[in-house]
Amino acid sequence: MHSNLQIVTIPPGAPRKYPGKKHALNEAVAIAQHDILVMTDADCMPASSLWLLHMARPFRAGKEIVTGYGQYKTEHSVLNSFIRWETVHAFMQFSSYARAGRPYMAVGRNLACTRAAFLKAQASPQWDKLPSGDDDLLMQAAGGKHNVYVVSHPASFTITHAKTSWGDYARQKQRHLSTGKYYRWLVKMLLANYGFSHALAWLSFFMLLFTPHWGEALGIMAFRSVIYWTVWQRTACILAEKRLIRFFPLFDFGWLVYNFAFLPYILWKNKQQWT
Repeated sequence: MHSNLQIVTIPPGAPRKYPGKKHALNEAVAIAQHDILVMTDADCMPASSLWLLHMARPFRAGKEIVTGYGQYKTEHSVLNSFIRWETVHAFMQFSSYARAGRPYMAVGRNLACTRAAFLKAQASPQWDKLPSGDDDLLMQAAGGKHNVYVVSHPASFTITHAKTSWGDYARQKQRHLSTGKYYRWLVKMLLANYGFSHALAWLSFFMLLFTPHWGEALGIMAFRSVIYWTVWQRTACILAEKRLIRFFPLFDFGWLVYNFAFLPYILWKNKQQWT
């Protein structure tokens, strides 16, 4: 049907140069005929026919890495709502850092880069240490202050189904978070401080509620939430996730539980299997 489409088939027993998904990427890049590489996952689909246009346009301005939003389909469950909430939150974080000149991660299911950037990441010593994490390792190796662009137009999204069980979601996040230890030192410190201050705000609030200072606790939490909620609401509207705004107080606290649950995988565990 498409004469310019080439399918790479990797036999089950074939020798693998790199672990997991990285070997498939290596095989595909090896036969690619052009210098701009656009990547997504097998279970994803573009949100519109203009996906490639939006992902490719920043390269005209000299960008070398372009990442977008990987949207999850809406389903009526608490798990689905939290996954989508956390995805919006992650986008808010990494897009802010990228715009501030400190990119640290990308979304592998909606990613584009130059061949030179990919080969630079592939040559890094961290590339073959994990079966996944190619998106974040690409950003660590080749992302800089001026060569990264984050696309947020709805037509540039990719869409996929979220995990439907807490166990599957936990295993997916364990794999995703395993590259955090390879972030640049300053970024790791900033992200750690953000997580720590978030936890401190909620824990202090609950403790002070049972003291004579409960009124001050309510006032401080209200002030903090108005600022935080305003930023988060703006991000959710840009990403066409307005329905998630109503879950903000519950999932804001849920993110505290999320961080404590996955802390070991952020700090040291990294031998996750690609499935």
